[in-house]
Amino acid sequence: MEEYRRTKTTVSFINYHFVFCPRYRRKIFLDAKVEQRFKEMVHEIGESLKIQIIALECDKDHVHMFLNALPTFSPADIMAKIKGITSKQLREEFPHLRHLPSLWTRSYFVSTAGNVSSQTIKKYVEQQKTRG
Repeated sequence: MEEYRRTKTTVSFINYHFVFCPRYRRKIFLDAKVEQRFKEMVHEIGESLKIQIIALECDKDHVHMFLNALPTFSPADIMAKIKGITSKQLREEFPHLRHLPSLWTRSYFVSTAGNVSSQTIKKYVEQQKTRG
């Protein structure tokens, strides 16, 4: 059974599926250390914003992310936080990314996942990595 999230003033069940890419479709995730650090950062950001990261997979040149958010954040807020923080930190920590003025494109795909179960989407996101 999927869990509704409760705050003092809201009851919600908001799942988003995001897909976004590095600038120029650079294959930054071929470096396993970059991928691992990116995932750690996203989980830390999620914790601080009370966003549940349900699934997160990086392909060589894009990211699939499925999360559950409270109604206090719009998809644009979530993307701004995740892209902003990870871009700055990854460029500071990995010398080969330093020359980039920014890590991510400004665009992204987002869709609400409605009543599709978290398990179904988690499975879909995880399968993206294994596809050609």
